[in-house]
Amino acid sequence: MGYKIAVVGATGNVGREILQTLAERNFPADEVVALASSRSVGREVSYGETDILKVQDLANYDFTGTDLGLFSPGAKVSREFVPKAAAAGCIVIDNTSCFRMDPDVPLIVPEVNEHALAGYRTKNIIANPNCSTIQMVVALKPLHDAFGIKRIVVATYQSTSGSGKAAMDELFNQTRAVYVNDPIQKREFTKQIAFNVIPHIDVFMDDGATKEEWKMAAETKKILDPAIRLTATCVRVPVFIGHAEAVNIECEREITADGARAILRDAPGVSVVDHRADEGYVTPAEAAGEDPVYVSRIREDATVENGLNLWIVADNLRKGAALNAVQIAEALDRQFLKQAA
Repeated sequence: MGYKIAVVGATGNVGREILQTLAERNFPADEVVALASSRSVGREVSYGETDILKVQDLANYDFTGTDLGLFSPGAKVSREFVPKAAAAGCIVIDNTSCFRMDPDVPLIVPEVNEHALAGYRTKNIIANPNCSTIQMVVALKPLHDAFGIKRIVVATYQSTSGSGKAAMDELFNQTRAVYVNDPIQKREFTKQIAFNVIPHIDVFMDDGATKEEWKMAAETKKILDPAIRLTATCVRVPVFIGHAEAVNIECEREITADGARAILRDAPGVSVVDHRADEGYVTPAEAAGEDPVYVSRIREDATVENGLNLWIVADNLRKGAALNAVQIAEALDRQFLKQAA
């Protein structure tokens, strides 16, 4: 017997990807409901190869009898509707930033801290981490276990899809405008994104960091280890899909490139593509549409003791959002829900 599942924010980039991923992975669903705001009611979204779902109004939906809710509607909407769904008995997996730092809500990356999943019972809510955090901790978890990471320095190169469809459209329209000599229109980004990079994601905080940079530090501590120190610079780049990260780690114990490479080759969710030759690494273009977290450019850092550099790339809509949410649902099914049934 399968579950009744509601996908909230079903018309957005991540919502559509969640529907596709549920179908691709044959998640045991007897019924899937697509929910969004009233302006999207009646629109059609695909579920698998043949099924078409008509979008229903989130505001009028009764979550009673719905087993799982996979939310990706934006933090403001989640703040209002996630507690309502959870109170109705629906287990919510929320992809927004709304509940990530709530101490009573587990923040889960299944390859990293699936053991923390049992905490969902407190509020019936599980948080999906930030996309840039997810891919980094998947790659760093096995290295932390082996070598004890104490400090991380990361620079991210994040695609426009991380800000939604309108941001992707802005990249497309600005690129076209450059070629035909039209005026550049800025709506989603503070500066031109076409043929440019913008070191500014989310709002600025009092210490000069952006909220995105703070998220990476705070979420890594909650997921991986509260003792880890992390500093980040998060940059938006003119790419449609796929986030890349240049990561430098400093460890407690001696670490070598060969040793790290061998550990990562056996790590769940990781694919090592690391050849010291032309094209011997992965870029966002190759990662788009793929599930793994790719690790390349593994090399020792001679400027610090026990230091290592890595290049980490993943599809931010898949492992950075939809796939991770579905993997959480699969872990719930495997560990808790089947037992309850």
